[in-house]
Amino acid sequence: MKTNSILAISTLPLLLASSIASAQVLDVKVTNLTQGMFFTPLLVSAHDNSLHLFESGESATSELTAMAEGGDISGLVTASEALGAVNSENPAAGLLSPSSSTTVSDLNTGSNGYLSITAMLLPTNDGFVGLDSWAIPEEAGTYTLFLNAYDAGTEVNDEIVNGGGAVGVVGIPANPGANGGTGASGVTTSESNQTVHIHRGNVGDTDNAGGVSDVDSRIHRWLNPVAKVVVTVK
Repeated sequence: MKTNSILAISTLPLLLASSIASAQVLDVKVTNLTQGMFFTPLLVSAHDNSLHLFESGESATSELTAMAEGGDISGLVTASEALGAVNSENPAAGLLSPSSSTTVSDLNTGSNGYLSITAMLLPTNDGFVGLDSWAIPEEAGTYTLFLNAYDAGTEVNDEIVNGGGAVGVVGIPANPGANGGTGASGVTTSESNQTVHIHRGNVGDTDNAGGVSDVDSRIHRWLNPVAKVVVTVK
């Protein structure tokens, strides 16, 4: 399990700084596009280009691990705000259910020119939906983005719903839809890719009284993208 100490900080030069407007006001609408997956409390963050909540191909930070394995965004909030981010926490006031939407209204970015979004996917072991450092357009208008699901690479994807969720405890915290199985033996006991990467999707099965997985392959499988984001720059 990867437990690096704070958010990943980019060493890239500020090449785009002159093209990014400051003190913009945004509306950000997030829609869950999946059939049967839930998003845990979302974090919508405006920040500068030195900060990443996550980075594909890199090891997950401890803050990202807590979010991806248990839906806890508090570490990401604290660490990002210490670096000047402006955050909206949990705009849906809880889980965002399949086909539902939530909106962050009038997010004042201050001097920040980049937008990131993240939330855990349930039921998964360490899957999350993510937008990494999207450059906010300078021109007012409406912009549509589609977000993929990522695997944090920090936990074996055994697909066993056992109430796990604390960092270091293998298993899925919950199946909010209560539409899966119990008594699974586990899909796998190892994972080769321990960096942040595109999630393979749940494997699942159709045996609600055993089998290899506690998630239902008819309900909890998905193909990317898993979320639609509409950003209105005012």
